[in-house]
Amino acid sequence: MVAAMRRYQTTTLLFAACLTALAGFVDALAYSSMGGFFASFMSGNTTRLGVSLATGAGGDARIGAGLILSFLSGVIAATVVARARPRRQRVAVMALVTLLLGGAALFAPYHPAIVPLLLLATAMGAENGVFTRDGEVSIGLTYMTGALVRIGQGLAGALLGDGPRWDWARHLALWLGFGGGVILGARCYGAYGSGALWIAAAAAAGLTLAAQATQRDTA
Repeated sequence: MVAAMRRYQTTTLLFAACLTALAGFVDALAYSSMGGFFASFMSGNTTRLGVSLATGAGGDARIGAGLILSFLSGVIAATVVARARPRRQRVAVMALVTLLLGGAALFAPYHPAIVPLLLLATAMGAENGVFTRDGEVSIGLTYMTGALVRIGQGLAGALLGDGPRWDWARHLALWLGFGGGVILGARCYGAYGSGALWIAAAAAAGLTLAAQATQRDTA
């Protein structure tokens, strides 16, 4: 039983790290194509929104606000989908993420850049619905500030001898996954431009299939 639980936890952590890599990949595409706006980092977009409002840059303010609202819409949509399919929550939410990323890739050549970017932000909001417990996100996938805080807290606890010695390592895995995804996304954007969105959509489709292997009602 203990061995089976450890295998499950390892599989879930690997799956979560792959999802953070996807988020980093998408964030790099958004950042590279829109001059410093993000698809998953809403703190950054909030800063851009605030600075734009303060300096009278109305166009940038509208982009920042649109991205934040799109991200929020993705969270809402994923919550609805997860509640509709509680026994296949992860698969259903990842299918939604795949459709949104595929839509961004499809529209990229034919619409202004802001349209696929809004779809990317919606997809990243939805991705956070993959791991939920009692309606709350149990593993944050698109924002790494919390992971860094937990790494620091875990290291402090390990050094002081009053916490699990290696608990911080799982949060480090998430952060490394995100960072690796950013590097890969930036390189793919440099090589393929907006065509790199199809790589993100294909990766999401693969992770939708992989979600079945880790499917549980709770994370």
